[in-house]
Amino acid sequence: MTFGCHARAFAGRPVVTVWANTPVPEVDGPVSWRMSYWDFDDSSDYRLSAGFAAAFDAFLTRMGPSIESLVIGSWGYAAFNPAPIAQLCAAAPRLPRLRALFLGDMTSEECEVSWMRVGDVSPLLTAYPALEVLRVRGGEDFSFSPVRHDALRELAVESGGLSREFVAAVLGSELPALTDLELWLGTPDYGGDTTVADLAPLLSGVPFPRLRRLGLRNAQIADDVAEALASAPVVRRLERLDLSLGTLGDQGVAALLAGQPLGHLSELDLHHHYLSDEVAASVTAALPGVRVDVSEPEEPDEYDDESHRYTAVSE
Repeated sequence: MTFGCHARAFAGRPVVTVWANTPVPEVDGPVSWRMSYWDFDDSSDYRLSAGFAAAFDAFLTRMGPSIESLVIGSWGYAAFNPAPIAQLCAAAPRLPRLRALFLGDMTSEECEVSWMRVGDVSPLLTAYPALEVLRVRGGEDFSFSPVRHDALRELAVESGGLSREFVAAVLGSELPALTDLELWLGTPDYGGDTTVADLAPLLSGVPFPRLRRLGLRNAQIADDVAEALASAPVVRRLERLDLSLGTLGDQGVAALLAGQPLGHLSELDLHHHYLSDEVAASVTAALPGVRVDVSEPEEPDEYDDESHRYTAVSE
């Protein structure tokens, strides 16, 4: 599976697209405004899209001062045109009310996630000190630098393969208000070389003292992650734990259930998994007060006498 549709909701608001040269849609209540400009560029010299730059400038002129939540889709052709992070940072004075930002909401037809050239996304936090929600998607040239940000409550990083350097930079950041963290770890085939050892600072519960919702999603190492979470101190203060979209199997869930109590959770999301019917049923039975999602069971592929599991987002 790859991304087949655009986000319908973001930051608790419906997403509404603003098209160039058309009236701004009438809305009833707060929304997340979406701006996108797709243009195929096969020059392969990795330059910013002049078309997107002009379209985004016009978008800001029309909408900027009123926008509280913003979704950026295509920025030209993302395999060749790098993400407009510098332009977004420079636009901060024109977006005085921005509190939520999603960078990279595009389908696989617009650009495969592993091809998306993004760059270092942490300057967005420096440019927008009042930002409360940041979601980013990327693959190629995708990085983060340690940063201090006092307002950020939610950080989500979507990728087919998240590097250990990216994860280390996130965990090395000072984010005292952070309550929600979502990391799509992915597979080694797409640069996802993060290990459980790299997650140790997070699992210790030391960083991000207000963290209440944790997602370690789309992980090839889902069983290893589940085993580590069985005794991880961070779990004790979580309200929601999300291990969905990965290759979670019976071994990981057995370790998780045999570890520390999980009855304090309000939700345990395991959808898109490789659990047997018996083990899937046992999770729900063991946690009667928890909303457990074991939907979307998958079957491993068998070839060359080996069993192969796949994350939900790969290519």
